[in-house]
Amino acid sequence: MPPQTEAHLEPPAARASHAKRWLAIGALAACLAASSSLASWRDEHAILINTTQSLPNWAFWIDKHRVPTRGDFVVFKAPQTPLITAHFGKVAPPFAKRVYGMPGDLVSREGAVVRINGAEVARLKPASSRGEKLEPGPTGRIPEHCYYLGTAHKDGLDSRYADIGFVCSGTIIGTGDSLL
Repeated sequence: MPPQTEAHLEPPAARASHAKRWLAIGALAACLAASSSLASWRDEHAILINTTQSLPNWAFWIDKHRVPTRGDFVVFKAPQTPLITAHFGKVAPPFAKRVYGMPGDLVSREGAVVRINGAEVARLKPASSRGEKLEPGPTGRIPEHCYYLGTAHKDGLDSRYADIGFVCSGTIIGTGDSLL
């Protein structure tokens, strides 16, 4: 009768080689999962750098799916008007402003004073810093899915002027939080 043989055992070097291979496969799987998560994050978020003086903050974290509430920062695509093109170029960068008025709020104007639900939120200037005539923005009830966006800066180009007007959901990029 032949002697009993032990089960075949891999030499230690071969086991280490297999362990490295499985470790590499695991690392690759983790990288792919992280890449997919990063792509998903990128599709739902952004970071905006503000280059104007109208807001005191210069960096914003943007959530593309968060519905704005009063006081939030909103980033939106500015309309293409001659005034905006003259100041910001053919393709204006995204604008960031605060939500001062919500759908259903009442916007009114008394001379240069703009009010929302009776509270003063802004004052109109007759002309831009370059001397262009500034047309007053809309008044009345803010439509559903639209917002009155503004800043405390006296030179802010926002909903107080017709070139911006009410900002509606179709032009909103996202709702943001200031980072810096």
